[in-house]
Amino acid sequence: MSTTTRRVKLANLVPDFYQAMIALDAVSDAGIDPKLAHLVRIRTSQLNGCAYCTDMHSLDLLHVGDDQQRITLLPVWREARKFYSEQEQAALELTEAITLISVDHVPDEVYDVAANAFDDKDLAQLIALIITINAWTRIGVTGRMEPGHYKPS
Repeated sequence: MSTTTRRVKLANLVPDFYQAMIALDAVSDAGIDPKLAHLVRIRTSQLNGCAYCTDMHSLDLLHVGDDQQRITLLPVWREARKFYSEQEQAALELTEAITLISVDHVPDEVYDVAANAFDDKDLAQLIALIITINAWTRIGVTGRMEPGHYKPS
């Protein structure tokens, strides 16, 4: 096993890929309520163990006017359902199924709940957002991006 801690920086070494990710991110949440989009990003980041993305999107969620309690309770949202709308709960369930896709391959029951909570266009946009944040968290974890430097704009 290697003991090196050097990690390549994709933004510097494959800038075309990195710019494509930024462009993808710019369209991945079109039409989705910003608070919902950040909840999805945070939950995905938590599941994938990306401290940088968890920090970033928590700050973004606070910046758009949500409260700390909803962020704090997000890892246990099922036990704190009263803090999340039915649509948010459906989105979080789908987020977990897609993020942990190797576990149950997005069960029909989970998909159906989300399909009933969103119209087809919004559901497609939500799925695009979940896929995009999963890619970002893999960049963050692989590159060992450190939290604490991000400032919401």
